[in-house]
Amino acid sequence: MKQFVAYYRVSTQKQGSSGLGLHAQRSTVKHFITGNPLLSEFTEIESGKNDRRIELQKAIDFAKANNATLVIAKLDRLSRNASFIFQLRDSNVDFTCCDIPDANTMTIGIFALLAQQEREMISERTKKALKAKKAQGFKLGKSENFTDEMRKKGRAAHHDKAIEDEHNKRAYAMITALRQQHHTYRQIASKLNDAGFKSSRGNSFHAHSIWQIEKMYTKSTNSIESPLPA
Repeated sequence: MKQFVAYYRVSTQKQGSSGLGLHAQRSTVKHFITGNPLLSEFTEIESGKNDRRIELQKAIDFAKANNATLVIAKLDRLSRNASFIFQLRDSNVDFTCCDIPDANTMTIGIFALLAQQEREMISERTKKALKAKKAQGFKLGKSENFTDEMRKKGRAAHHDKAIEDEHNKRAYAMITALRQQHHTYRQIASKLNDAGFKSSRGNSFHAHSIWQIEKMYTKSTNSIESPLPA
């Protein structure tokens, strides 16, 4: 019988005291471990942008000391911060995520890189956008400002939003791991659907959508695009 140590994170003190978010995480963990002993629970009340994870380190140390598995309700409680994920990855503690039970060291590493890249891209894009608008004398609400160039930028912004979407990032992390194991797009779609993954629009995955996500991220990092198989 496995022993578990639970780690939860909520963004604000209000959520922590009221149970909002925390209650859902506890319910998810309780359902996931199905009667196995839960030795202890650790709750972090911090912003996702904050790199300090005192309670996470306590949870890791406790799990190691008691030969227990660290359980996390949702991987997206980790995936927004690179240093946070690296802390878990490098801890050598046995861990599992309720929403992605197959998550492993390689998957966690991919999420860390994506989170780090996201933060850097957002900062750089914001600076460039503000500089470009200032140079063009752009005034918000003026319809004449919507030139072909601005429409092109709008499409680029839509593309960036898709790249930053949590559903897409989680799916891409699993796609990358499974592609390295030589799974086909159809097999990957089936695995993601079986694991309860949803697209950014709440839909199930199929071979073409898996290919589109892979293409989107490989293109954004200037990698060679893989062709859609027959």
